[in-house]
Amino acid sequence: MPHYQTLGQIPRKRHVVFRKPDGGLYAEQLVSTEGFSDTYSLVYHCHPPTMVDRIGESCCVAPEIAVDQNMQHRSFKGMEVPAADDYLESRIPVLVNSDLHISLAAPRKSMKDYFFKNSGADEMIFVHRGEGVLRTMYGNIPFSYGDHLVIPRGVIYQMEFKGTDNRLFIVESFTPLRFPKRYMNKVGQLMEHSPFCERDIRPPAGLETHDEKGDFLVKIKRSDRIWPYHFASHPYDLIGWDGYHYPFALSIHDFEPITGRLHQPPPVHQTFETPTFVMCAFVPRLYDYHPDSIPAPYHHSNVDSDEVLYYVDGDFMSRNNIEQGMITLHPTGIPHGPHPGAVERSIGAKGTEELAVMVDTFKPLKITKQAMALENPDYYRSWLGG
Repeated sequence: MPHYQTLGQIPRKRHVVFRKPDGGLYAEQLVSTEGFSDTYSLVYHCHPPTMVDRIGESCCVAPEIAVDQNMQHRSFKGMEVPAADDYLESRIPVLVNSDLHISLAAPRKSMKDYFFKNSGADEMIFVHRGEGVLRTMYGNIPFSYGDHLVIPRGVIYQMEFKGTDNRLFIVESFTPLRFPKRYMNKVGQLMEHSPFCERDIRPPAGLETHDEKGDFLVKIKRSDRIWPYHFASHPYDLIGWDGYHYPFALSIHDFEPITGRLHQPPPVHQTFETPTFVMCAFVPRLYDYHPDSIPAPYHHSNVDSDEVLYYVDGDFMSRNNIEQGMITLHPTGIPHGPHPGAVERSIGAKGTEELAVMVDTFKPLKITKQAMALENPDYYRSWLGG
């Protein structure tokens, strides 16, 4: 995270006596990354966070792979993912490799009977439909259409939905999600040329301290398995915390596009980066203003990455027959570009209202069995026209 946050009550110094009103001690916990070498937060519990009563049998949630080596342009109808009541059961992996899992989810109900912690991956949950509150051990974050919810590994959370019509695009990253380095100065502040700034980042607020004992189920995911842990104290028993490791929200509607006289390459749309993939946001913007500009992107080959586009809303100017929730996959080494007629349509146009999320991976993606059930099998032929 680029900036420091604090919420609730904390002692003046680290690792010192911090007593409750009744004279007992609050339990200090360091939540750290890369050992003790990267971002961390210090959190203060009413009860020790180690009070495990029992552990149930784990279950396997490993993706089932249908295509291990893909060399074909593909598209998938994401809105055809069936809805499910349970949040975790609704998460359907579609594209995966050893660096990330991309999933779709359509949960109908809020998480009320259990909590969830991904201990092996940072999560980015993009809210395509629905609104509610992300409830976490660090506090609460209201969310709605267009929000990126970034939940670092190790954060215990619940998704509380206002209604039953919810659609989520989820990226699990096995390396930390960061803002692009070129957006930040040497002390981590987002610079003037960044398409978003600290004012757009919504950290947790409304810390709720549940000083309770009982039986609290936390489902913990790691290495494609989920373990049911039963704790004897409430996961949200923090009296306060401070640091750089915490969940936050960033709305796609707060992303300010970078434009120019001629077509700008995809890195100007970037939101997040890791050593293994990058993410971008395509938002409503004015087109290029050179008198002879062609706003549609030129044909190009990804010679070292697979490109995934998740279409959120609007008329995507370089594609024909795009639907909300559609996912396209353009693999390494195969040229792709505007569909027939898109170049001519773009000439003279003043702007676009498109919304999309892009993920470019540096390792090839594998396709799951669930994704193949959503595929438009003729997509790779869509550049023939006619």
